[in-house]
Order: sequence, then C-alpha cells, then structure tokens
Amino acid sequence: MMILDTHCHIDLYPNPNELIQNCENAGITVLGMTNLPSHFEMGYPHVISRKKVRLALGFHPLYAKEHNKEWPLFLKNFSKTSYIGEIGLDFSREGINTREEQLNSFKQILELLQNSNKIVSLHSRRAEKEILKLLLEYNVKNAIFHWYSGPLGLLDSIAESGYYFSVNSAMTESENGIKIIKRIPLNRLLTETDGPFIKFEERVVSPLDIKSIEQKIAEIKNVSHKEISVSIKSNFMNIISAIS
Repeated sequence: MMILDTHCHIDLYPNPNELIQNCENAGITVLGMTNLPSHFEMGYPHVISRKKVRLALGFHPLYAKEHNKEWPLFLKNFSKTSYIGEIGLDFSREGINTREEQLNSFKQILELLQNSNKIVSLHSRRAEKEILKLLLEYNVKNAIFHWYSGPLGLLDSIAESGYYFSVNSAMTESENGIKIIKRIPLNRLLTETDGPFIKFEERVVSPLDIKSIEQKIAEIKNVSHKEISVSIKSNFMNIISAIS
C-alpha cells in the first residue's frame, strides 16, 4: 500500500540526506517543499536520482520580501520539477503586511501554471477564499490545500472545484482540525506531515509517521484504516495521471 507525505520540508531537518534515504528504504513517497527557489537549487542535486522523494519549487508567502530578488530563479527552475510548493497567500497577522507583494507573486505563478499540469501545494491561512477565486480564474488544476484551517462551507466549494486537502497530525488533535477532517470527502483526502514544524508523540514528526496519521484520520472519519489508505492512493494516482 502506498505511504504518502505530500507536504514535508525535508531540507529543514538536521540531516536531510539521512531522512531521504530512510524514506526511500521504507518506500514512502514524499513531496519535499521548499520556501524559496534558492533552497530548491540547493536540494535538487540530492533528490534528482531518487525514486520516491521529489522536490517542489517553492515561493512561500511569508518570504514575500525575498520574492522580487528570487523571481528569476523561480523561472530558471520551473521546468525542472512537476511539483510547485509551498506557494500561496497568508493574510494572518504574521503575513498581512506583505499582502500586495504576496498577491503579485502568486498571480505570476498562477500565470505560469495555466498551461501546465504541475502539482501544487498551497499555503492558504486566512486567505482561503481569495486563493480559490484565483485558482478558478487562472484555471489551475491539481492543487492541494495544505493544512486547511478555513471555513467549513468554503471547504465544500474547494472540494466541488476538484481540489484536494492534505491532513497532518496536528489537525487530528485540534477541535477545528477534527471538524475539517470529518468534512473532507474521502475522494479529496491526502496525507502530509508538514515536518519538521509539528511534534508527534512528543517528538518531531517525519514521513515515517504517516501510517499512524492515517490511523488517526480513520478513527475520526469512522472508517477502516484500509479504506483511508486505498482512498489516499487512488486520489494521488488521479493527480499523478495528469503529469504522467
């Protein structure tokens, strides 16, 4: 059965190469996020020959002050990967001061994605409605809302638009996260760790914890672990088919 981590910051662990090898050995498919194109360039040589670990080209909204300087690097590396992330918008108190810079960068990326089948992992904190509107406006496919924390009603609209949600262990342990997990349709569900930013069982989470996360999701949705695993594999294969 496929074990899948669609959002993990491998480059931010103390020993990324060791983690990559452990994931390869365990047969875990990992989409490694980056926060800036310069980070992608540093990590790319370490994963290019790997079978299970892939690196995404990122432009994190909370790094908006770096975007103008790094945009040429984003363009340079765009064709090297089928995965884009972490990108998006952050209109929380932490990110609101760079709202316009974020919107400019995000729209530039969406223009590039209009004519591609790349898989996108989205940061959407306090900006979920704006992101959905822009995805539809630019006709972007294959988007995954990472660690969704927005309104339940909007979640329905996102799912009906054909987009996906990746769920992590922190969501399984919060009241709001549990409500969101219950609401996500099985055919729109994926798993992630967002490591190393989350603690799991009193230690930093890693892709090796995905099976345990699946089990927690199964308990919340009141279905078998096998049904969750089968759904996740089917959903990911549907996304992958677009770039195959």
